[in-house]
Amino acid sequence: MITGHDLDELGPPPPAGSVVSIGVFDGVHLGHQAILAANVTRARECGAAPTVVTFAEHPKRVLLGLAPRTLTTLEHRLELFRRAGIERALALRFDEELRSVSAEEFVERILVRGLAARAFVLGFDSKFGRERRGTPAFLSAMGFDVTVVEKVQVGQRAVSSTAIREAVELGDLEGAASMLGRSVSVLGEVVHGDALGRQLGFPTANLDLHHELHPPPGVYFGWAGLYAAGRVEHCFGAVANIGFRPTLRGPGGERPRVEIHLLDFKGDLYGSQIEMVFLGRLRGEQRFPDLDALKAQIGRDVAQARERLAQAARG
Repeated sequence: MITGHDLDELGPPPPAGSVVSIGVFDGVHLGHQAILAANVTRARECGAAPTVVTFAEHPKRVLLGLAPRTLTTLEHRLELFRRAGIERALALRFDEELRSVSAEEFVERILVRGLAARAFVLGFDSKFGRERRGTPAFLSAMGFDVTVVEKVQVGQRAVSSTAIREAVELGDLEGAASMLGRSVSVLGEVVHGDALGRQLGFPTANLDLHHELHPPPGVYFGWAGLYAAGRVEHCFGAVANIGFRPTLRGPGGERPRVEIHLLDFKGDLYGSQIEMVFLGRLRGEQRFPDLDALKAQIGRDVAQARERLAQAARG
């Protein structure tokens, strides 16, 4: 997939033109997936390139002065776009200058001249341009081929990034997964920690999630995907601890850490990108009287994770 933060980075538009979808697409949930799938289908019909225009950071940071914690960072979204079949993605930096661009100028300069848009596939509530005047009806009135994808519902509730954020923050992995169309996951970079896990015999990868939302404190099991060349190339069973490490530091204080122990992995992970897919929760975070008790519990957590992963693999 070809990506860029501006049209120069993205390069010249494809000779056959583009089918374009526009939005933040935080979480790339079932509603977003319906838009992306319709885009890919329409692009095949046109012989054009399926293309997404998104934003590097949430526009609410500029529009309201405060943005929600995102379900997916830009890097995570781009990977999910690629998996959906998108070939080109323009990740614009939403600033005051872009905010002031009229819908007409956005269409002419970015969508037509920059991307050679031939058709559009948009969500029912899609809006762009100054005062959010750019809508599906606006594009249709300009004579463009526009496909509108209606809202997707799960359990009589409209799927939305806001609803999924609430579910993740509450630890409702099943509810969040039902709206995401996949298990809850986070993507982060492995950074240096204090190597305590290695001392205990269970080395962990400390993830910097770059503001990405994660489940509440506790111990989880799932799959850890190691990225290489921008995509997952190796996958391992994993145990993830999210929390404040009360046995070492006491309750409260710093931001929660996300630490992952990859089962049956040996090697150096520093600087690597890992996607942790949460399949379930093993227990809550708790304080132990000493490191020996903590080590024994980690051993039990790993054994339980192996058992649960084996059950998941059997279906």
